[in-house]
Amino acid sequence: MFFILSKLFWFVARPLNLAIFLLLAGLVAGMLGRRRLATAGSALAFLILVLSTWSSIGVMMLNPLEERFPKPPLPAKVDGIVVLGGAMDGAINIVRGGYELNASGDRIVEAAVLARRFPTAKVVVTGGPLEMIGEGEGDADAAPRLLTALGVSADRLVLENKSRTTYENVIFTKRLVMPKPGETWLLVTSAFHMPRAKALFDRAGFPTVPWPVDYWTTGRERLYRTSPGDNLEITTKALREWTGLIAYWIAGRIDQPFPGPGG
Repeated sequence: MFFILSKLFWFVARPLNLAIFLLLAGLVAGMLGRRRLATAGSALAFLILVLSTWSSIGVMMLNPLEERFPKPPLPAKVDGIVVLGGAMDGAINIVRGGYELNASGDRIVEAAVLARRFPTAKVVVTGGPLEMIGEGEGDADAAPRLLTALGVSADRLVLENKSRTTYENVIFTKRLVMPKPGETWLLVTSAFHMPRAKALFDRAGFPTVPWPVDYWTTGRERLYRTSPGDNLEITTKALREWTGLIAYWIAGRIDQPFPGPGG
């Protein structure tokens, strides 16, 4: 239910969709003679589009998330590597049978690099299909084709292909691997997603070393940016992640709305 509600909410709340709905509402209001409502809806839609595409507001929201967990020195010994799903294009892979990566593909690439650096470590890929409508292949089903092609032995892979949310990633992965005291596990996910993911693993009693990848900001961006498409994507990611943090905090799944290294 949480997965479905989050998908439905985000379908409406993502900046581009919200602007379209507001424009549609303004059009309907205008046809009904409600000029003030029509003007307000159109103006708000225009403001959302301007801020999302022509400003650095998305960067300013995303950068604090990416900076929250700096990448630490690599441990001398690693027992396992957990890579969260969301890095592969499930709709294409289920049809083509390949291993197409999406914009967060750094997660899988970094997992392969770490697997070669720590040849005895288990590699856990957690993530089922994320499509609410239509068919898709989860990362746990598609990633082995890429990882084995890159030289990671299949007997090192631990695959969890049922989870559809970060919360389920944590719960199902812990049940599957049953981490032992004293073991060192690396947690690989996008830098902006690390605060929520790390807080959930900590809450579940699964100690991990955060290993953020897939950065979208430099921290040196200016107020005005000339890449509307990139700006819109970054703004969308930032709003979605902050919404996820607040929703998980309200639901009692994490202890703070902005978790950090101190807890």
